[in-house]
Amino acid sequence: MKDYVIVTESTCDLPVQIVNELDIKVIPMNFELEGKSYTHYYDARELDIHEFYESLRKGQKSITSLVNTEAFLSFFEPILQSGKDILYIAFSSGLSGTYSASLIAIEELLETYKDSKILAVDTKAASVGEGLMVYTAAMKRSEGYSIEEVAEWISSNVLNLCHWFTVDDLNHLKRGGRVSALSATLGTALNVKPILHVDNEGHLIPMEKVRGRKKSLFDLLDHMVETCTNPEEQVVFIGHGDTVEDAEFLAGLIKEKLNVNKIHISPIGPVIGTHSGPGTIALFFFGTKR
Repeated sequence: MKDYVIVTESTCDLPVQIVNELDIKVIPMNFELEGKSYTHYYDARELDIHEFYESLRKGQKSITSLVNTEAFLSFFEPILQSGKDILYIAFSSGLSGTYSASLIAIEELLETYKDSKILAVDTKAASVGEGLMVYTAAMKRSEGYSIEEVAEWISSNVLNLCHWFTVDDLNHLKRGGRVSALSATLGTALNVKPILHVDNEGHLIPMEKVRGRKKSLFDLLDHMVETCTNPEEQVVFIGHGDTVEDAEFLAGLIKEKLNVNKIHISPIGPVIGTHSGPGTIALFFFGTKR
C-alpha cells in the first residue's frame, strides 16, 4: 500500500504535541491584526495565542483570509513529488471557501501526477472539531487503514461529529453577522451567553441563550449527555479562547458525568478566535446527531 500524508489547515487547532507525534501536515493560514499581517502556523511561531487574545481584549481588530489555490498547489506538490498520496481533511465549506479552492488545485495537480491520489474530505467542522476528525484519521492510519478507508470513514461520520460552544463576548459574533447589534448590546448587559453549534451543512447556528457563564458550561455538558455515543471509548476535545480554567472546569464535569476515555484541551487559534473572541469554550465529541 502506498504511503499517504494527512494534510489539514491551522484552523484544526490541534495541540502541537499531537501534530508532531501523529505526523500531521498543517497548512498555515493568514490573518491581520490591526492591519499587520501574520501567518498562523500550528505552533503559533509568529504570534503567541495569549498575546493575540490580549490584543482582542484591548479592542484591536482582526480579519482572516482563506487558503487560496496557489497555496494548495505549493503545499501539495512537494508531497506528490516525494511519491506519497494525500488525504486532505478540510475546514468546513459552510464557513469558508478554502475547501473549494483546494478542489481547483487538486484537479490541476492530478493532470500532472496521474498516478497519484489526492482525496479531499469536507469535515463541515471547525476548530478542534476539525481537529478531532484529523486526530481520528491519523489514529486509523496508524492502525493500517488505507487512504480510501480513512476517507470513507470520515465521510460516513461527518454528521456524527458534534460541536457545541459558548462565547463570553457577543460583540465578536456581532461583527461576524451571527447576532444583531441589539442582541449583542442587550445580551452583554444581561450577562446572556449564547449556546451555538455547527449544523449538518457546516454553518454556525445559534441554538439557545442562558444566563451566566457557569450555566453555559453546564449546558454544554447537557448536550453531550443527550447525544454522546459510547463515551468510554471516546477521545473528547475542548477548545478555549484563552480561558483554560473554564475548559478544565468543563473537563471535570465531563469526567464526573461520563466515563470518557480521554480529554484533550487546546487553545483556539487566531483564525477561528477572530470570530469567536476571548472566553470561547467549545466542546467536540461523536454522537447520534449534530
